[in-house]
Amino acid sequence: MYYPSFNGFPFFSNFFAHYLTTYLYGMLRDDIICALSTPQGVGALAIIRVSGAKAKDLLSPYFHSKRANKSGFTSHVAYYGDYSIAGEHIDEVLITYFEDGKSFTGEESFEISSHGSPYIIGRIMESLLQAGARLADPGEYTMRAFMNGKMDLAQAEAVADLIHAENKTMHDVALRQLKGGLSNEITLFREDLVHFASMIELELDFSEEDVEFASRDQLLKMLHNLLQKVSTLIDSFKYGNAIKKGIATAILGAPNAGKSTLLNALLGEDRAIVSAIAGTTRDTVEDTFNFGGLTYRLIDTAGIRDTEDYVEQIGIQKAFEQAEKADVIFYLIDATAAEDDLELRLAHLKTSAPQAHLFVCINKSDQASTAPIKARLNQIDCKIFDIAAKNKTGLTELLAALKAATAWSANSSSQTIVTNARHADALRRTAEALQKSIEAVELSIPGDLLAQDLRLALDGLGEITGTISTDDLLANIFSKFCIGK
Repeated sequence: MYYPSFNGFPFFSNFFAHYLTTYLYGMLRDDIICALSTPQGVGALAIIRVSGAKAKDLLSPYFHSKRANKSGFTSHVAYYGDYSIAGEHIDEVLITYFEDGKSFTGEESFEISSHGSPYIIGRIMESLLQAGARLADPGEYTMRAFMNGKMDLAQAEAVADLIHAENKTMHDVALRQLKGGLSNEITLFREDLVHFASMIELELDFSEEDVEFASRDQLLKMLHNLLQKVSTLIDSFKYGNAIKKGIATAILGAPNAGKSTLLNALLGEDRAIVSAIAGTTRDTVEDTFNFGGLTYRLIDTAGIRDTEDYVEQIGIQKAFEQAEKADVIFYLIDATAAEDDLELRLAHLKTSAPQAHLFVCINKSDQASTAPIKARLNQIDCKIFDIAAKNKTGLTELLAALKAATAWSANSSSQTIVTNARHADALRRTAEALQKSIEAVELSIPGDLLAQDLRLALDGLGEITGTISTDDLLANIFSKFCIGK
């Protein structure tokens, strides 16, 4: 599906996009869908969602409620009654009704709350299917909401992010996007761009008269301003991706420095094998923990040392690769046996992983003085902590510093931030088109070539909110949703 345009530009795009998608979607998928929206298995309650035109008629033979039978259904009102199939009482249920245009999907909808027995759920679902409904595809409820104009594509994707949010910050970011935070900014970008793009198109229609409807100075100013704003959103993806997937925190150090012990201490469980044998950890071990509203992805790595063991060499190479991608590095030093080339290793990390916050943790500080090691590190720009991972001494101070260093993530929930790789890619292509547009204006390139670059910028922005989309794109996005949403 591709929304219509006039001479390459969205022409009355909101009207036509809504009309076309509503018409085509109604022709292709005007049936009633149903799905269990709560997890499978035995539970106290279960919720079954039903959506589609005349859903009320489909449900009426099974649901018996004095209140509903007497006055009919009113939108956003819950009704208590019996659910029966061919005279057999199945369960006492609570049904919430949403009329056409006032539901999540924009269609007539019901939510059936029953007891969570698999038998009850199975009988209710079976009756709905026999009555003419079909099982919803993954993400179809949200897709119908998008197709019916209840939300744009960026908001629809925020629904999935909200469902999968594992920490407060990701929850806040997803909720902000669901309420239109990113969409509103993109809409403002497009409005400015459409105005000038339309003027350029108008100039092309009057090319023989050599008129200028779009001030090149104003256009250049707008393009620079827009490029700066788009670039800021692109830059935010680094933080958004870390928030969404977890802040990568690599634990490095020499063998027996206590890396696995620190991992276990932070997780509160014995996740990694701990032994006095050097080289016990030969591959990376990963797990996550939540702290201060954020998720941290801890990565325990092989001990760094000179070795002839081929497998261990691979593990050490992976350790440095993890460091180069990490947001935070915990470098552990054994207070009782610091390595001779410690300064060189830390200097190498500072060079190879400049993006990471480096925390030097002098472990086993309860067994030896840390002063000699600190004296060796006075030329290294890093934060140093005395810890004893085995008995969890010093971890409070370490975690407080970690939270402060990653405050950019915690504070970003109140800002517009990009967490979706698809959005980031579309913004990058928009930025490239904007840069070409700026160059075209500065070099006085003919209007038809300038118009082409402006179209590409508009297309990039339109892909984010779904003003421009394809069937393949929509299918790919919504197929990743859970069934029932």
